[in-house]
Amino acid sequence: MSCLPCFGKKKDGNAEGGGGEQAGAGPMTPPPAVHAPASYHGPAAAAPVSVAAPASVTPTKPPGESDANPEDALRQAIEVKAFAFRELAAATDHFTPYNLVGEGGFFRVYKGQLEKEGQAVAIKQMDKHGFQGNIEFLTEVSKLSKLHHENLIDIIGYCADGDQRLLVYEHMDGGTLEDHLYDLPPEKKPMDWMTRMKVANGAAQGLEYLHEKADPPVVYGDFKASQVLLDSSFTPKLSDFGLQQLGQSGGGNMPMASPMMGAFGCLAPEYDRGGQVSMKSDVYSFGVVLLQLISGRRTVDTSKPVEEQNVVTWVRNSPPHPSPRPSIGVDNFLLIKVVRSAVRSLQAQPKFKDQKKYHELVDPLIKREYPAKALNQVVAMASMCLQEEDCVRPMMGDVVMTLGFLMMLPPDPPAPEPEPAPAPAPAPEPVPEPAPKKDDESRRSGSSSSSSDDDGGEEEEEEEQS
Repeated sequence: MSCLPCFGKKKDGNAEGGGGEQAGAGPMTPPPAVHAPASYHGPAAAAPVSVAAPASVTPTKPPGESDANPEDALRQAIEVKAFAFRELAAATDHFTPYNLVGEGGFFRVYKGQLEKEGQAVAIKQMDKHGFQGNIEFLTEVSKLSKLHHENLIDIIGYCADGDQRLLVYEHMDGGTLEDHLYDLPPEKKPMDWMTRMKVANGAAQGLEYLHEKADPPVVYGDFKASQVLLDSSFTPKLSDFGLQQLGQSGGGNMPMASPMMGAFGCLAPEYDRGGQVSMKSDVYSFGVVLLQLISGRRTVDTSKPVEEQNVVTWVRNSPPHPSPRPSIGVDNFLLIKVVRSAVRSLQAQPKFKDQKKYHELVDPLIKREYPAKALNQVVAMASMCLQEEDCVRPMMGDVVMTLGFLMMLPPDPPAPEPEPAPAPAPAPEPVPEPAPKKDDESRRSGSSSSSSDDDGGEEEEEEEQS
């Protein structure tokens, strides 16, 4: 008898495995589940092990990669409302030309009113070819939605339906700075000195925020008076910032987004040389706007004599020599040093190196209603901003501190008008002599004739005696 019965012959003569049955057998059945001894897997391994069909393999993404659409992720990062195009079309009466209030190199601005909110807004419709696609546009909107300052226009929302690109801003009912400087109607009162300094200081604070407090810093690139908007209390807010380009950390130079950007007379010399703009280019443009506030002149006025058509060359007459920019702190003593340094920089400007002639710069509409000391220092600050070399121009933080101090100076009291000299007393009219009477004349003539007769008679008597 064999020790291994499974290898022996069966009684029916059939070999092991039942060859006859196997040949005529039907479909194979899966093998029974194999139970491993409990001692092999330990006490916890009591479940049977079965053979399962292989599952489909899902490829794994690299760590940090999201399954979300990049465009959807950008929309979620935007902190303002997304409007449908039909909402903005209804707000502007389908973008009728009647509601067109301005246009730039690659956009048009319409006034409108949101139906649901009942809010007056300014809607900027971008050129369809101004951006490469939704990703680029949404990236810029995401950055804009994070810029918040009292001297920057608030962005309320955006629209990116299909090929439409629109931005929705708060509406400013005071118009632009240019509207209050040029071509004033007779019934419109010109801005006084204190209001002009308020506008200058607020605009400087807006630029300071973009340059020194925004992350990443923003280069305006196209700063001019027409982009300073005013409310009813003359609080300035900057518009059209951020869509040109964003500055690199450290204030590196960046190319202009469009050759049509900016305005002749406002751009810094380095743009003419190489087409590059930086934060210091914005400082130069601010100096031009500061001159406009002081003088009430346009950047370029062809109605003036040739030597006075450009406001900068009219003031400067010759390029100033660069002077080192002093460090500045919060101490008033250092502030005085900055102002004195600015005054020294005017020595290269022969026309206005004499402070006694600074009043020639002032807008005639202001008359003499301004503090003379503040005028001298504001002109000096404008001169520093307009330096030819960008490295010697001040930072906007320095400008803000200086203007904040100067705007608190009250205007000089008006000089007392000289008392008019007393009018000389009228000379007395000569009294005409009375005409001689006829009786007196006849008497005088009679006496004279009688006396002559007597003389003649005496002469005859003397002749007879002789």
